[in-house]
Amino acid sequence: MPKNVVTLGEIMLRLSPPGTQRFVQASAFDVVYGGGEANVAASLAQWGLHAAFVTKVPKHEIGQAAVNHLRRYGVDTRHVVRGGDRLGIYFLEMGAAQRGSKVVYDRAGAAVSTLRADELDWAEVFEGVDWFHFTGITAALGDTARDTLRAAVAAARSAGATVSCDLNYRAKLWTVDEARAFMRPMMEHVDVCIANEEDADKCLGLTAGTTDVHGGHLDEAGYADLMRRMRSTFGFQTVAVTLRESFSASRNGWSAMVHDGGLAEQPYRSPRFDITPIVDRVGGGDAFAAGFVYGMLTKDDPRRALDYAVAASCLKHSVFGDFNHVSVDEVEKLASGSGGGRVER
Repeated sequence: MPKNVVTLGEIMLRLSPPGTQRFVQASAFDVVYGGGEANVAASLAQWGLHAAFVTKVPKHEIGQAAVNHLRRYGVDTRHVVRGGDRLGIYFLEMGAAQRGSKVVYDRAGAAVSTLRADELDWAEVFEGVDWFHFTGITAALGDTARDTLRAAVAAARSAGATVSCDLNYRAKLWTVDEARAFMRPMMEHVDVCIANEEDADKCLGLTAGTTDVHGGHLDEAGYADLMRRMRSTFGFQTVAVTLRESFSASRNGWSAMVHDGGLAEQPYRSPRFDITPIVDRVGGGDAFAAGFVYGMLTKDDPRRALDYAVAASCLKHSVFGDFNHVSVDEVEKLASGSGGGRVER
């Protein structure tokens, strides 16, 4: 039987100028649907797990289009609540070379921010579920969303599901003080924490040594110390931290580290990929989170789970859109060291 995973969050309409055009150049926009936890659910469903997504979308046709997009990739949408006035929108301008990508949000009052805990039967949602995943993005959507997350996490714990959180700090959605006030207490209910150095700082108040991601310098010892402090402070069973070296919008170094209660004291670092040229890095972190959840559920070693997650995310950088349209075989092939990009005939 496939493992059962539930994610809870927002699915949004993404509008992007074609290619690397700037907003001020655009006369048309490409349409994509996506969002942190929705992207995770879509990956897991494509990889053969049973992935259900909990959200709220308006009853009109744009809300239905978002649901149809999820269903297209096998996501279970039984727990999608209908209501509210609008679907959240974000505009994405793709960066290139030394010009970074830009995001403009138009999501105030989105339906998901009105999703109340009493609109769902949580016992039904988590019946037979092995894993629950959420992110700090959803927590940043307001008090109602935070109350609903608390109810979901409590129900997941009662059902015996593993709980994972990708901290995913978004400065445009809430302040550091707001993030820490909510996220730090929530961590006592989390088994697996996924983060990068900024997330750990902004959400938890913990820093990663002398790392300079923009200068291409990663302090591996600092990350190792950060992960140990995250585990000792919050009681996580497992911590996975991504290591992105941002040389430009078109070229990134990409690897990750994991520290787990079943491993030795020294965290494990994955192989590193030099990703260039980047097609679309949006959703890359979600592809990593999905890969790590998949690996933890299907493999016997957190190190193998990490290698799978890094490879899955690396491939996502070559795929346009929020969802990661790659197969298990493609990910496993890259994780095993075959990444030359040769034509397959």
